[in-house]
Order: sequence, then C-alpha cells, then structure tokens
Amino acid sequence: MISWKSSIVPGVIVAVICLVTLFLLKFLNVGNMQLFLDAKAFVVEHGLLGVFFATILAGTIVPLGSPVLVVVAALLGIPKIPLILTATTGFTIGMMINYGLAYYLGRPYITKKVATEKLQAIMHLWDRWGWTLYTIFGLVPVLPVELLSLICGLLKTRLDIFLILSFVPRLVLFTILAYLGEQAGIWIGIV
Repeated sequence: MISWKSSIVPGVIVAVICLVTLFLLKFLNVGNMQLFLDAKAFVVEHGLLGVFFATILAGTIVPLGSPVLVVVAALLGIPKIPLILTATTGFTIGMMINYGLAYYLGRPYITKKVATEKLQAIMHLWDRWGWTLYTIFGLVPVLPVELLSLICGLLKTRLDIFLILSFVPRLVLFTILAYLGEQAGIWIGIV
C-alpha cells in the first residue's frame, strides 16, 4: 500500500507554519506597512494572470502548492470569484496536460515520473476505488491528485468524466480556501 504520510506530513507542517505566520503578521500589524501595501497593490493588479499560469503548472507534476497560492492570493485581496474561477480553470488545464501526456505517451512516460512500485500501488487503489478516489484526492489539498490524472490518461478513462471530476472538486476546494484566505486577510488587517 501507498504511505500517504509523504503528502500529509508536509501538508500539516505547512498548515502549522501558515498559522504561526498569520499570528506573527497580526502581531506585527503588517497590513499598515508601506512595503506590504505596495506588494498588495501589485498582486491585486497583476495577480490573476500569475495565478492562472501557476495553477496550470501545479496541475501537472510540478509541485507548486496551488491551495496555498489561492489562500495567499485571497489574503492579499484578489477578488474571490475571479480568483476561484481562474485557479480552478488553470488547475484543470494542468490536469488535462497530465492526462494527455499519459494518454499519448503511455506507461514508459509515467514510469519516468513515478516509480514502478508506486505506480502499481496507485493502480491497485484505482481498481478498488476509481472515481471516488479521484474525487477525494481533488478535495483534499495535500493528496497528489496530479498523479491520478496520469493514471486516468494511461487507462484512457472517459474524458468528460475526467474533466468534471477535475474541475468540480477543485472548484469546491478553492472556494473554501479563497474564503478562508479573505477572512485571514481581514483578521490581520490586510484586506
């Protein structure tokens, strides 16, 4: 079986670091510092394009941490609805890239990205849980849904179901995270 510790432990560590950082930002009252105000204005003005390209990369195997990106962007004041739609669309495009590469390049391509033992374990989980597993991975920010998009391409799963189950769970997740980010920004005095 696959040990999900490799994804969950770093996720918990990042969450703790983020909470400590929020308390420090609140304590230091950074929302009123000129440097921070300038950075916030820049992110709000130019942020959606950056979010779009970063989430495309995050939807592939590149580990960019799109959930953290969404929280930070909302914390810095990027409007929630455009942020949620941009991030979800970008991530779904990234997942489509994985799907397409695995679909057309097959097992040799995937074994260059994923160890054979890990691939076999993931395939075993897929055989047992299928789309349910994919949906759960899409909703939990620390689980590697990007790897499952490769499996979907390798198995040549139905594209319409793949697109829906790539988009909808991330839409839900990014909506929750954007609202949490905005509330954190309000709490520390940034938004």
